[in-house]
Amino acid sequence: MKQLVILGAGESGVGTALLGQAKGFQVFVSDKGKIKEKYKEVLIYNKIEWEEEQHTEAKLLAADVVMKSPGIPDKVAIVKLLLNKGVPVISEIEFANQFTNATIVAITGSNGKTTTAMLTHHLLKQELDVGLAGNIGDSFAKQVLEHNYNNYVLEVSSFQLDGCFKFKPKIAIITNIVPDHLDRYDYEFENYIASKFRITQNQTKEDVLIYDADDEVIANYINNNAIQATVLPFSITKKIENGAYLDKDKIIITIDNNQIIMPTKNIALEGKHNIKNAMAASTVSHLLKIRKQTIRESLENFQGVEHRLENVLKINKVQYINDSKATNVNATYFALDSVSAPTVWIVGGVDKGNDYKELYPFINEKVKAIICLGVDNQKLIENFGNMVDVIVETQFMSEAVKIAYKIAEAGDNVLLSPACASFDLFENYEDRGRQFKEAVRSL
Repeated sequence: MKQLVILGAGESGVGTALLGQAKGFQVFVSDKGKIKEKYKEVLIYNKIEWEEEQHTEAKLLAADVVMKSPGIPDKVAIVKLLLNKGVPVISEIEFANQFTNATIVAITGSNGKTTTAMLTHHLLKQELDVGLAGNIGDSFAKQVLEHNYNNYVLEVSSFQLDGCFKFKPKIAIITNIVPDHLDRYDYEFENYIASKFRITQNQTKEDVLIYDADDEVIANYINNNAIQATVLPFSITKKIENGAYLDKDKIIITIDNNQIIMPTKNIALEGKHNIKNAMAASTVSHLLKIRKQTIRESLENFQGVEHRLENVLKINKVQYINDSKATNVNATYFALDSVSAPTVWIVGGVDKGNDYKELYPFINEKVKAIICLGVDNQKLIENFGNMVDVIVETQFMSEAVKIAYKIAEAGDNVLLSPACASFDLFENYEDRGRQFKEAVRSL
């Protein structure tokens, strides 16, 4: 019986354990931290062996294959040990993929991947049997076990791709690439770029790579590396023969001389970056033969993503906006680009090697006050201290919101767009966003 060891008992770990057990593996789950009650109950109910707050080395080294949760870096001692012993260490995506014949649409990128994945799923589900997994919702492995959809839209992070070796999506999308998570890539941007491009490493010309042709990093990589897939770029600045581009207020998509035209004026999501997300999602839908009418209607009624430029409430004519999902500078760039009114900006958290220079023009133009919400705000104060009249520090969301309430005047915005990871003060960006919304609602 093959031994499957799982490092990390979160959503992907427990999903993989269930699928592995169903496929005849002897499964052992090991977590360095405490396992959440809801996951522990699943493991116990299914009689899957587990341990928490430790890794028993002998048991781990007996594995035929190890599935590592994306949150665990490759540099960790136990992972290094496994690799040195020649034990394959893979991601949940790689593991589950071998047990499905579904058509896979895989989406990666520094920003926009969640919105693009949710939008693509929303467009496809009107006419196809399709699951949404990866970085969102129920784990991919669990869905392969329980639903076995004919199609999947997967949001895939660079960490998940690092553990992919045979994974070959029918359609891959790279939304954009900007410096992010550099702490996991030896602070080398090249390593992170190569990681994202693993999404297309096994694709052939029967498969498709959709990407942002306006993104210099992506365009450079494609020009300098052999890509086997059929490429369908999208652009909002130039005309594209095969792919998608913006012509005034219409999206024009051409695939094999077959053209569709989508008006953008009624698209539910606002902002230039969302036109790009819509282009990518519509290109997939067109490839998978979704009717034009369905694509158009779905783009118009899509509700957007929680914690991504989410309007929370208007209080005394001040708009409160939750953009907690902005965990890097580029995401915050989109947020500041999309607001027009004077803005009180709540920023900060765990800095991942951020360069804030690209935000300077917005700070001068739109930001009237900055509230730093992190354990260590030194870098923010050094960057922005001289640019605004008011810059304050706090470690409590409720206090940050109260300060913002005092500063903001009628017609202003209060924007939570942290540009940083959330783990210093919050469980994750969702927890941070929910605390923001609760604090706003209790003003």
